Amino acid sequence: MSREPYLGSHLDTTPPKYSGPLYPLDKSAFRKSIPVLAARVPASQTSLILRSEVTRKYLIGLPKVRPVVSDPSAPDGDKLVLLGVSNQDDLSPESMKLIESKSNGFANYNLVLDYDYWTASELLQAILPEKLREGAPVGFAATGHIAHVNLNDEYLPYKKTIGQLFLDKNKTIKTVVNKLDSIDTQFRFFQMEVIAGEPDFIVEHHESDCRFTFDFSRVYWNSRLHTEHDRIVQSVHPGEVLADVFAGVGPFAIPAAKKGCAVMANDLNPASYTYLCQNIKDNEVFDEVRAFCEDGQAFIRNVFRRVYDTPFPPYTGPKLSKTALRKLQKQATRDKSSNKTSSSEEISPSRRKIDHFVMNLPDTAILFLDAFRGVLANKALQEIYSTMPIIHCHCFTRELESEKAEADIRQRIEEKLGAPLQDDTEYRKVRSVAPGKEMYCISFRLPSEVACAAEA
Repeated sequence: MSREPYLGSHLDTTPPKYSGPLYPLDKSAFRKSIPVLAARVPASQTSLILRSEVTRKYLIGLPKVRPVVSDPSAPDGDKLVLLGVSNQDDLSPESMKLIESKSNGFANYNLVLDYDYWTASELLQAILPEKLREGAPVGFAATGHIAHVNLNDEYLPYKKTIGQLFLDKNKTIKTVVNKLDSIDTQFRFFQMEVIAGEPDFIVEHHESDCRFTFDFSRVYWNSRLHTEHDRIVQSVHPGEVLADVFAGVGPFAIPAAKKGCAVMANDLNPASYTYLCQNIKDNEVFDEVRAFCEDGQAFIRNVFRRVYDTPFPPYTGPKLSKTALRKLQKQATRDKSSNKTSSSEEISPSRRKIDHFVMNLPDTAILFLDAFRGVLANKALQEIYSTMPIIHCHCFTRELESEKAEADIRQRIEEKLGAPLQDDTEYRKVRSVAPGKEMYCISFRLPSEVACAAEA
């Protein structure tokens, strides 16, 4: 996206049209000399010109261009204050009077802009044919050192050029990839091709004060979902238990654990599971997160019993150190063996009840909801679930109007559950994925008649 010129600018700072090779680019072709007017000002007086309301709007005012430079004809003499006009007639009488009183006259100055000056988007406008300029890619999603783009077919002949521009203009980016249409049907990550930089897919990505390491080419990660990750984490409270059915490498699980939640985290993809375990260790939440690598339906059917049989230790507050927590756990074990009730159990009992489920697999998550049928058929489990867990289920819909989208999602979920949803069900549009395709998150309390139904 081109930058807006500053107020009063009459300078053409667009890059020159390019007709050289597409790859590699001839960077020397992007050189433009612009004649501007400059005032010869003693160094001690430059601040007066720069700060004055009368002259400020006539300064050069361009990104990356210093308004005060040395005079090439007299490097040790007066400074040149660059103005955003080509001749004196463009100055107001007030500004002319001030400049004349503080300067030693005017000079002509050639401002030279080159490849380093313009943004990737501005350069693309000079490179692409006119019919492709509108709608040209203006940015990318960054994951660690990787920039990933989704190029439409008409831009594929220019993919290496686009990759080179994004690489050159972003110093933290080392690899640029284009996502392809093909998707791994089992683990849902995109196939991709490197269009610039090194084929290094192992990234370290920081989000929500957590550090995530993973192979971007083998797991699913979408940096655009950062706000949604944070929203879900904020909806759970310290001390609660969260079950993450499609946990990936932990964008929900790790921050929730750092907040003080206990988490059962699962992902079928072995690569995701491997990095999930690494991220649990790197973020030091190994006491709060238990990782699994199994089918989502099996995980849902088994997780209620797992948490009941092997509960998480009592929540003791965020300020308790790991050492103190382990001592508390040991004390609880000793008290249990001697049939005593520890003071910690009286304050906050062991956590054996799941409060939330997150199901972030929008393409198919709804299809897994029938796994909740009969999960609390056991009487012992029913006794501790006076309130049912809240399910945060992500899904896609082709309905663009909110009322129709909500009706579509509700109908599909109720059909899969075999029971109606309560009136307090919440719908939230997460983002537009593509033309005619919206991503939503629906949060609802698991119907008791579903959870407590006779086991199939």
